[in-house]
Amino acid sequence: MEIRRALPQDFRELLYCLKMRSKYAVLLVFVIGLIIIEKENNFISRVSDKLKQSPQALAEANGTETSPAPAENGSLASLQELDAAFSQLRSHLRDVTQQLEGNGDPGPRRHILLMATTRTGSSFVGEFFNQQGSIFYLFEPLWHIERTVTFEPGGANAVGSALVYRDVLKQLLLCDLYILESFISPAPEGHLTPFMFRRGSSRSLCEEPVCTPSAKKVFERYHCKNRHCGPLNITLAIEACRRKQHVALKTVRIRQLEFLQPLVEDPRLDVRIIQLVRDPRAVLASRMVAFSGKYETWKKWVSEGEAPLREEEVQRLRGNCESIRLSAELGLRRPGWLQGRYMLVRYEDVALAPLQKAEEMYRFAGLALTPEVEKWIGKNTQAPRDASGVYSTRKNSSEQFEKWRFSIPFKLAQVVQDACAPAMRLFGYKLVGSPAALANRSFSLLEEAQPSWVT
Repeated sequence: MEIRRALPQDFRELLYCLKMRSKYAVLLVFVIGLIIIEKENNFISRVSDKLKQSPQALAEANGTETSPAPAENGSLASLQELDAAFSQLRSHLRDVTQQLEGNGDPGPRRHILLMATTRTGSSFVGEFFNQQGSIFYLFEPLWHIERTVTFEPGGANAVGSALVYRDVLKQLLLCDLYILESFISPAPEGHLTPFMFRRGSSRSLCEEPVCTPSAKKVFERYHCKNRHCGPLNITLAIEACRRKQHVALKTVRIRQLEFLQPLVEDPRLDVRIIQLVRDPRAVLASRMVAFSGKYETWKKWVSEGEAPLREEEVQRLRGNCESIRLSAELGLRRPGWLQGRYMLVRYEDVALAPLQKAEEMYRFAGLALTPEVEKWIGKNTQAPRDASGVYSTRKNSSEQFEKWRFSIPFKLAQVVQDACAPAMRLFGYKLVGSPAALANRSFSLLEEAQPSWVT
């Protein structure tokens, strides 16, 4: 105490100012550290570049003058000046964050993944999100990867394909569509391609400014449905994705839910996974029509019935059902990383009550159902009977969803039931024991849907 009183008054004031300034410096470092930790990859580097600017450059970016140099007597800046400088830096960092995250759009950015298999109604359900104006929707972009990278089913190759699909999917959800350029064939030139698979099934790729004027002598293999557009400019598509508030993607090429954990845990993403399933008897009946050439063995067995069905065909069917079941069981167990991020939906429930299920899916995703989506559902679930084609999304849904049961041979239904019984029981599809039960309209093949399917 005696030593402290012996110090000159000016020196004591200097020590006090240094002490207070240190506290602000610690607070400032702590805030900046949190921001840097929160942002990853190129966002980290871009924010870091801002922070690494010289004081003069930082001041110019903020439109302020540099702080005056210390006075000749060595006195420090006042606490009020430090407060002002801290507030300016905080405001600057907030502006940079909003700019880099997408023009400062209000509300959290959602990333919706519709996960299904072929002929389960995923194109129809995907339209629930395609019709929402604030959602950037992509239809089966992983088709390009499947066509380019060859993996044999099963074992390590199946794991390899799942990892490739997952990594590409992550970039797409982050609006990095350039990742597809490595898989589109022929390769895009100058970020232009006329070969984006089913471009017309994504409204976002057919709207202005992505829809550029059509070019002469350029054949757009997958063209927009209601307007003529030039080759897809992937850079413009990326910019459109970043302007939209949410991103949704439909794929039938990812079946192992466990491989998606890194996506769900990525702090840059807010992923909501909707797994769509359908009665496997209906799926097989639909595939035999839509992909006739791939099911010649099945059709020959059904029509002739002499030679037994090849075991590898049955094993493939069983494997498909098991992969779907295992993913659903994982989701329904509610592991910590999937809490609030997984929903199981049966196509049959969507067909019976499309608007109600659309509302449930939107509620699960944290979004509000818009009038444009409601209008589309009303128009496309009451279509004339002759308007429903194999690939059409216009269905008289309450009549179409069980149409298969009146045309499929009972022995074919038996094969599916034997191979897929565990999955059918999990999803609430009733087994039948006779041709009469299969064709009996008064006998429902559906158990009541479980509320626990929404996690």
